Amino acid sequence: MIKKMKGTLLVLMFILPAAVFAASNPDAFFYKNAAEDGIAEVAAGRLAQDKGNSQPVKDFGAMMVRDHSAANEQLQSLAASKNITLPTGTSVGRMATKAKLEVLSGDTFDRSYVRSQISAHRQTIDLFHKEMSFGQDADAKAYAAATLPTVRSHLKAIIAIATDMGIGV
Repeated sequence: MIKKMKGTLLVLMFILPAAVFAASNPDAFFYKNAAEDGIAEVAAGRLAQDKGNSQPVKDFGAMMVRDHSAANEQLQSLAASKNITLPTGTSVGRMATKAKLEVLSGDTFDRSYVRSQISAHRQTIDLFHKEMSFGQDADAKAYAAATLPTVRSHLKAIIAIATDMGIGV
């Protein structure tokens, strides 16, 4: 009984803040996920700069750090203007991807990083499209529309790297 109670309390501690956040802004899902994704991209980009085996992977990582840091700052400014507190970390799935990359090296790192970036950028494009189509917050929709071309260019660049490496996409 106590174990169940502790588990329930633990679940409520994580769910309740998200529920309160969601109730305060109809586009909370977008803000939360865009922030988490941006943080993950910067962290993975730094990892690629440090561990990348090929120059294209290192260069792509540098671009991720530069572009996503700028986008993160814009999103943070937008959220602050609306009294929205963004997450300061990333999702469990993105943490797992980073943990996997941290133990890899050489070509294995590069190939795994490239695949993860293709997936991540496709997910971000989907997130931004959904916000632009269904979002209620005009500023969030404008942010998604303004940032989407950069995300698309990242996807195009990482697909080109994948093709050069012989990775099917």
